[in-house]
Amino acid sequence: MNLPNSLTIMRIFLVPLLVVVLLTKFEGRLILGVPKEIVGAAIFGLGSLTDWLDGYLARRRKQITTLGQVIDPLADKLLISAALISLVQMDLAPAWMVAVIIGREFAVTGLRSLAYARGVVVAASPLGKIKMAAEVVAILALILGHDRAGSIYAIGQAALWLVVVAALISAADYFRRFNAILSPRLAEVDEARETQRPNETQKNLATESLRHGA
Repeated sequence: MNLPNSLTIMRIFLVPLLVVVLLTKFEGRLILGVPKEIVGAAIFGLGSLTDWLDGYLARRRKQITTLGQVIDPLADKLLISAALISLVQMDLAPAWMVAVIIGREFAVTGLRSLAYARGVVVAASPLGKIKMAAEVVAILALILGHDRAGSIYAIGQAALWLVVVAALISAADYFRRFNAILSPRLAEVDEARETQRPNETQKNLATESLRHGA
C-alpha cells in the first residue's frame, strides 16, 4: 500500500477515536491534563490535514489508484459525518442542519455513482470545495467554542450556515449537470434501440422465410 492510501486509512481510523473523545465524559473534561475539546479539535484537524495531504502526494508521486479513488471520498464523509453527529449530541449544532448536510452527501454520492456506472464522470463542483472548507472551519470552531461564549462559537455558527447554503446550491448544480450529461446519452441509447428493432424484425422475417422455404 502506498503512502497516500495509508494516510487515507489512517483518517478512517481517526473517526471512532474522534467520537470517543468528543462524547465521553472525562473527569474534569481533561485527557492527560488537556481539555478534551482541544484533543478532539486536534484529532479532527489531523484528519482534515491528511485529506489534503493524501491527494497532494498521490498527484505528485503519480500514485493515483482505484483503491484511493474509492476510499478517499468515503473517509472524508465518515470524518465529517461523525464530527457533525457528535456536535448534535453535544447540543452544539442543530440536528436539521446536520441532516441537510449529510443528506446532500448521500444524494450527490448516489448521483455520481449512477453517472459513473453509465460511463460518465461528474467533476467535483467548486461549491463543493467551498462547502468542504466551511465544514472544517465550522466543526473546529464549534468544538473549540463549546462554552457558547466568545467569537469562536459565533464563527462556527456562521460557517455552519454557509455549509448548509453551499450544500443546497451545489446539490442543485449536481442535479442540473447530471441531467444535462445523461439526457443526451439516454436519448442516444433509445435511438440505437429503435434502430436495432427494424434490423431484428427483418432478420426474424428472413429466418421465417428460410424456414418455410425449406
